[in-house]
Amino acid sequence: MKKNGFSERIRELRRQKNLSQTEMGKIVGLHYTHISRYERGLSIPASDTLKRLAEGLGVTADYLIEGKTNEVAKAKLEDKDLLQMFKEVESLQEDDKMVVKKLLNAFLTNKKIQELTKV
Repeated sequence: MKKNGFSERIRELRRQKNLSQTEMGKIVGLHYTHISRYERGLSIPASDTLKRLAEGLGVTADYLIEGKTNEVAKAKLEDKDLLQMFKEVESLQEDDKMVVKKLLNAFLTNKKIQELTKV
């Protein structure tokens, strides 16, 4: 496993999700010090931990290890309409992408709040 590429991908993906190392650790069931060690290239996760990291970051383990992507590795979407929309969003300017991300995040956060407040 290429430590530099792996550690950079972990850090960049975590930052893209606006997560602290502590928050990322909670998502994948690790102490933040482990996340820090992976990001600094001081440690390599075991396969089960790698899988949890990939799931928590929304990518495949192959992407974390090799940085390679293909249509399946980019997204595990079965809804072809959503996949097509996300492909189109990828071609937008960074500012426009950020708007889409914020809208999606707001919608998903609202759904989570609704689920938590159901009586």
